[in-house]
Amino acid sequence: MINSAFTRPPHALIFEPLVRAALIEDLGRAGDLTSDLTIPATARAKARLVARKKGTIAGVIAAETAFHLVDPGVEFRCDQPDGSTVEANTVLATIEGPARALLSAERVALNFAGHLSGVATATRALVDAVASTKARIVCTRKTLPGLRTLQKYAVRCGGGFNHRFGLDDAVLVKDNHLVAAGGIGPAVTRLRTGLGHMVRIELEVDTLTQLEEALSLGVDAILLDNMSIADLKLAVDLCKGRAVLEASGNVTIATVRAIAETGVDYISSGAITHSAANLDLGLDF
Repeated sequence: MINSAFTRPPHALIFEPLVRAALIEDLGRAGDLTSDLTIPATARAKARLVARKKGTIAGVIAAETAFHLVDPGVEFRCDQPDGSTVEANTVLATIEGPARALLSAERVALNFAGHLSGVATATRALVDAVASTKARIVCTRKTLPGLRTLQKYAVRCGGGFNHRFGLDDAVLVKDNHLVAAGGIGPAVTRLRTGLGHMVRIELEVDTLTQLEEALSLGVDAILLDNMSIADLKLAVDLCKGRAVLEASGNVTIATVRAIAETGVDYISSGAITHSAANLDLGLDF
């Protein structure tokens, strides 16, 4: 399990509206017709949230929120907190309360927990692959609309680290910025006239020549975009610790170890958020 302080979830005020919106979408205009018409209002049930496959868990907090929003009286006991790596058929939580409420919240709870556990599992696979190197796995802004806070939380549950959360918390000058700004020099000069002292500057480069120019300007971090393993090694040698180096592009479970062994500090992956496979979870009564 990852350190609990590291996996500290976002405040409920941040993610509760996301879960609420999903429930509103599912309940529609008339509510849960099937449950309301087939199950007596007084009926109670007990269910288990189960991982059908091995994986790293995230999103139990969202599942719990879904059940409590439908009925605050639902009892939710978490057996495997977010950040846990579990085997197939592991019980993650036990839920007890009005049967209608459990059934009405079931799909939304599973959608959040299954997707976020998929993100955590994909992240954990990359983290394990670079073990014993200094490289850290980080996410990107390639997140599903509206789910960024929870997806980045899931990355932390999987042992990864968060890149910037949005356009406003750090500077990342990419290739299109450089074209529009007129080059690396003009872009960095303008940034330094307007940025506060707490904001760091990262610059994306795709050639060693650009890297040398970026280093001469003293930027804080440099993103090495789609470079070969050979060029990544040369970049690390050229840098000599003068800037933080982040490798990006063609990051897969098959390539990530070789990328890490070049000596870069960070390896960013968009796939762990935008293309993570859902982890199969189920609710068993």
